[in-house]
Amino acid sequence: MSVNKPRDVQVYPIATDTRVLRSRSWSRLRFEIEYALAKGTTANSYLIEGDKTAIIDPPGETFTQIYLEALQQRFDVTKLDYVILGHVNPNRAETLKALLEIAPQITFVCSNPGAKNLRGALGNPDLPIIVMRGEEILDLGQGHHLQFIPTPNPRYADQLCTYDPQTEILYSDKLFGAHVCGDQVFDEGWEIYNEDRRYYFDCLMAPHARQIETALDKLADFPVRMYATGHGPLVRYGLIDLTKAYREWSQQQTSADLTVALIYASAYGNTTTLAQAIARGITKAGVAVESINCEFTDPEDIRAAVEKSAGFVIGSPTLGGHAPTPVQTALGIVLSTATNNQLAGVFGSFGWSGEAVDLIEGKLKDAGYRFGFDTIRVKFKPNDATLQLCEEAGTDFAQALKKAKKVRSPSQPATTVEQAVGRIVGSLCVLTAKEGDRSSAMLASWVSQASFNPPGLTIAVAKDRAIETLTHSGDKFVLNILKEGNHLGLMKHFLKPFGPAQDRFAGVATEETENGSPVLTDALAYLECSVQNRMESGDHWLVYATVENGKVLNQDGVTAVHHRKSGTHY
Repeated sequence: MSVNKPRDVQVYPIATDTRVLRSRSWSRLRFEIEYALAKGTTANSYLIEGDKTAIIDPPGETFTQIYLEALQQRFDVTKLDYVILGHVNPNRAETLKALLEIAPQITFVCSNPGAKNLRGALGNPDLPIIVMRGEEILDLGQGHHLQFIPTPNPRYADQLCTYDPQTEILYSDKLFGAHVCGDQVFDEGWEIYNEDRRYYFDCLMAPHARQIETALDKLADFPVRMYATGHGPLVRYGLIDLTKAYREWSQQQTSADLTVALIYASAYGNTTTLAQAIARGITKAGVAVESINCEFTDPEDIRAAVEKSAGFVIGSPTLGGHAPTPVQTALGIVLSTATNNQLAGVFGSFGWSGEAVDLIEGKLKDAGYRFGFDTIRVKFKPNDATLQLCEEAGTDFAQALKKAKKVRSPSQPATTVEQAVGRIVGSLCVLTAKEGDRSSAMLASWVSQASFNPPGLTIAVAKDRAIETLTHSGDKFVLNILKEGNHLGLMKHFLKPFGPAQDRFAGVATEETENGSPVLTDALAYLECSVQNRMESGDHWLVYATVENGKVLNQDGVTAVHHRKSGTHY
């Protein structure tokens, strides 16, 4: 994929009277954790032409001009009847305003919460809107009797899916998508998208697993042959497998032993972005998240989530020097509900001052709560480094909860088999990686050669490791092979706990390789590697990478090896 390719709109017929307009961005589109794989994305919009016509989900403002040009080249927009919105966010406002200027006759179709958001986003209380609550049908003629399924969750309280029985297409909005850009309209060879779809689910759906299960139950009533997704390739070939995977992934979250209540509100989307990154860090460490947007959540539901959680995290913007009223209400519920053995965390974004974050932190400290990470304050929009900080803070929070649970449940002595597994000999290495402002490192001994031509290797990376985020397909890293004799110092350094986004290389001699990752100059040898793919293996990812370059730094040295006492932990 070329990051230099200009944005474009790919138009393709997908069924009777139905076309997709895929607005394509070949490079990373936004600073949000869901886009962190930097594979670009597509904003998928759909045009249905019956006796009446409808557009589903016009793209955001970065595509407004090229999208409207592509649409007008193929369709008389002055004859457009409906614009159906799976969800409404401010990012779409510019496109909708431009569309209204050239087609003032259109009627919007959305959910009830969507109608409220739409009137606010366009600054027009008198917009012509048809509200769909789940029972209504929109008849476009020619058999296109559109049905609507509300599938709300805390992040997208207004989400609405659309089903066309004529074509058996489900327009699934955020569900079943992936942030990947390419020429394929459909998901032929769908297994190549497994990693992207799982990452997308973990970022966007896992914190709302309970609501996702409810949505899947609703959608199961419809005979669907295609998911027309909001992002990425349309799901036709892998539909059954992806639906089953969504069910399994959701159940993994809802059945987890430990849960964190993540409570937040957001004025401009920045606090939501931070919440999303923290949630990703928590869930990748094997702890479930109950995400709660307190602007749209009943107080009793907030109380129930806090009661069953092992810890809670509260996020807030600062508006006029204060926390929004829904956050203040939620804080009161937390203070009256949570016990002192529940772990706490605070985060927030602000434009000029951050009084809301200070207020929440002060109230929780005065009440005697322990904090799972240092309070996170972010001015204006978060960047990659901020997202890394939030993700690692979330992982630290989850690990603290798991550690506390282990203390309460004393571990059993290692069995003979576990001790034998711990004697497996492997070279002792340090994995290092750097991408933009993000960098990380990890001590590794689960390393094996995997192929001769091309030379390749596999490394097991625990899901809750900070460096896991930098080991997806296409990422680069360096494997530093340690030398017997001087390895203990490096081993001790990289085994110590690091704070979120703390510099792993402070005090360590390094040089930068051609792929941008650090080389430890005291290593025996190093290999520059490129990740080809990876496989989920229990609590680890098995990463396969090919070797692109390498060098022996000490011809007389001997490879350091590590004999672990047990095969169940480091």
